[in-house]
Amino acid sequence: MSQTLRPLRLAPSILSADFAKLGEEVRAIEAAGADLVHFDVMDNHYVPNLTIGPLVCEAIRPHVSIPIDVHLMVEPVDAIIPLFAKAGANIITFHPEASKHVDRTLSMIRELGCKAGLVLNPATSIEWLDHVMDKLDIVLLMSVNPGFGGQKFIPSTLKKLQQVRARIDAHMAAGGQPIWLEVDGGVKADNIGDIVRAGADTCVAGSAVFGAPDAGGGYTGIMQTLRQNAAV
Repeated sequence: MSQTLRPLRLAPSILSADFAKLGEEVRAIEAAGADLVHFDVMDNHYVPNLTIGPLVCEAIRPHVSIPIDVHLMVEPVDAIIPLFAKAGANIITFHPEASKHVDRTLSMIRELGCKAGLVLNPATSIEWLDHVMDKLDIVLLMSVNPGFGGQKFIPSTLKKLQQVRARIDAHMAAGGQPIWLEVDGGVKADNIGDIVRAGADTCVAGSAVFGAPDAGGGYTGIMQTLRQNAAV
């Protein structure tokens, strides 16, 4: 499928934002053309870092009209899902290793009115997808090992993207529901073209967006650059 038929969604990760002015930051990325707000939740248990919870999600919800894309890096995951659904999340993704019953967790997210998805770490097999394709709205491939922002993109993710894209396309061709394919970790202006050509339709960018210099047009400038480079 060509890029012209698969519009790109950009999801700046607030992990790289200035938390002292978070409301201003999320308003700025929406004004600059972001499609989603990516919200990284880490528990210092499943991953070696501690970030933000439902109260922060609830606090930023009134500041943006675009969807909030919550990536749960927590274990166990089921108890926290209803809290984020209530706090205004639109998309909730989780790692299969963090759930005792993946099918049930996906069903719970959808029953709470959110889009549901699985997150696969660099070394996690894509075979996790095979038995739950009918419950998925999104697949998120980690292109770094989760836990910290600002890491370098792992090149083997490109082949994995192609494999998951083939699975999604086959599923949809057989009459299945649409499934987004998202990538998170080390997405920059110089590699987004390769990432999109490999099959991604949704790209998380943290430091690439929030670290963009004002001299280069700030958030609007970097998001225009990312879109232009993705379309090449």
